[in-house]
Amino acid sequence: MPPILWLISMPSRHSTTYRAAVLEALAGEMRRDPRVVLMGEDVGAAGGVFKQTDGLFAEFGAARVIDTPISEAGAFGIAVGAAMTGLRPVFEVMFGDFMTLVMDQLVNQAAKVRYMSAGTVKAPLVLRTAVGAGANLGPQHSQTLHAWTAHIPGLKVVMPSTPADAKGLMIAAIRDDNPVMFFEDRLLYNLRGDVMDGDEALPIGRADVKRPGQDVTIVATSRMVQVALAAADLLAQQKISAEIVDPRSLVPLDTETLVESVKKTSRAVVLDGGYRQYGITGEIAATIGELAFDWLDAPVVRLAGENTPIPFSKSLEPLVLPDPPRVARAAAELVRSH
Repeated sequence: MPPILWLISMPSRHSTTYRAAVLEALAGEMRRDPRVVLMGEDVGAAGGVFKQTDGLFAEFGAARVIDTPISEAGAFGIAVGAAMTGLRPVFEVMFGDFMTLVMDQLVNQAAKVRYMSAGTVKAPLVLRTAVGAGANLGPQHSQTLHAWTAHIPGLKVVMPSTPADAKGLMIAAIRDDNPVMFFEDRLLYNLRGDVMDGDEALPIGRADVKRPGQDVTIVATSRMVQVALAAADLLAQQKISAEIVDPRSLVPLDTETLVESVKKTSRAVVLDGGYRQYGITGEIAATIGELAFDWLDAPVVRLAGENTPIPFSKSLEPLVLPDPPRVARAAAELVRSH
């Protein structure tokens, strides 16, 4: 193709933040489909506690951007009922820790109604929530509890790590006929990146190789993808080539991309911001062990949140999550010792 035609055919992009990318997706889908409504605490005139819904109330009004009382269980029950009767709610739980308050409606109603009704009733809704340690918000506002929801049949679980992924996956989540969990690490909100113009959805269940490599695969979720990329730079200084694989969605999980990467590198490190015990790193490590065992030259290494309540202290909080030097050390040791 001639260079000029190639440039003309390239899809247009623009640079924006993670926060703004999700807002673009929400606003675009609300304009496209009048059934899409936004619900949650302070999502209206206040624009969200992290300004993650800023401007939506002014454009769509109180009938479609609905401030709810401080009763997550009751309000989410309304969202589930609205989804069952024809709307497509996006329900925001202000902090991921507060998912504890919606678990009955989520696990026993939204996740199961399509199965229990033989497909005659569905709950097409998105539960959006901010997660992640690192902002000194203490043990009740800093947890990343995505593993809970990934355990439940009937729920899809996505964790975008870039602005482009956040926009494309939010569009896909809103259009999906199943309940979708949408986890946003709040420390990614100011991350900038190129985002596609328009309203193209990103398929849920397709991983992305964020950086190709040859010596070790690092599978990382959400903000840990940015940690893994920084670790890869440190490893490159040691002549170690790390491939960074971002699953983007935990349910469904793109096992094919994970296995193909491990076949190439023969070593794997799994990195996650949630608690290590009974967590996502264990599930992904087991999946790699089951499907790529013959290609592994060493056991899969897991790095995740420490099994402790998240400290409020500025000096202690950084110790509970993996950082680039720690990830680089673990990967380098894995490569050199096997």
